[in-house]
Amino acid sequence: MINNRYDFVILFDVENGNPNGDPDAGNSPRVDAETGYGFVTDVCIKRKIRNYVELIKEGEAGYNILIKPDKSLNEKFTEAYEAENLPTKQKGKNKDDVKKARDYICKNYFDVRTFGAVMSTGDDPCGIVRGPVQINFAKSLSPININDITITRQAITKKDDNKVNEMGRKSIIPYALYRAEGYISAAQANKVTDMTEEDVELLWEAIINMFENDHSAARGKMCTRKLYIFKHNSILGNSPSHILFDKISVEVKDDVIIPRKFSDYNIVVDENMPEGVSMVSKL
Repeated sequence: MINNRYDFVILFDVENGNPNGDPDAGNSPRVDAETGYGFVTDVCIKRKIRNYVELIKEGEAGYNILIKPDKSLNEKFTEAYEAENLPTKQKGKNKDDVKKARDYICKNYFDVRTFGAVMSTGDDPCGIVRGPVQINFAKSLSPININDITITRQAITKKDDNKVNEMGRKSIIPYALYRAEGYISAAQANKVTDMTEEDVELLWEAIINMFENDHSAARGKMCTRKLYIFKHNSILGNSPSHILFDKISVEVKDDVIIPRKFSDYNIVVDENMPEGVSMVSKL
């Protein structure tokens, strides 16, 4: 059970990398065509959190990950029915059976307890869970500049007497600082998924470390720079989230023309919190 609502702000950056490729644009970094600001989807951020939790909690009861490429989702739903000794592959599912299967999934899968899931497919549906943790798209704090780098490969794909190497392309951002905002609804957690305070602490740990074991040549250097957490002293909260988010201001320093490192930004924190809200910086 969670006794407090939370809101949070994440600052992370990328150096000479692609934080989140867009399949509709040749996997180039995602960018708002109207403003030139970059963005990273919530799905991308949640994937990194899932990967971290799976890495450090592998095999531990209650910390399985549902959304991953091992088995089909429908197979996992059937396993929930079997674990609860419920009849499988029958039409006209009993609502109580669906609820029991849903509760089993929430108990055993960390990402469903936190982010929720649509589990209403297949012969053994487990319902729909709206997760207590929601994360908005991350947005860059300055317009981004995408560099398309031409690269070569010495090993050719197939034999060709006239070819000694192959050409390729790599899209990178020289530097960008991103900001994402999120929420944890204690009311939703207690009503449906039974997310715990231990799960909340694991979420903070995962956000801080989500890039540390996810490095790749494509993503370059990525770091979580700051995590600001607003803790309400009640389940429903003591202040609108947008008021709290406005307490964190990030701006490019006056003498910087094009930001190329984290220290090129000023972070101003208004520590005067509304009554019933406390703030902590995890980094």
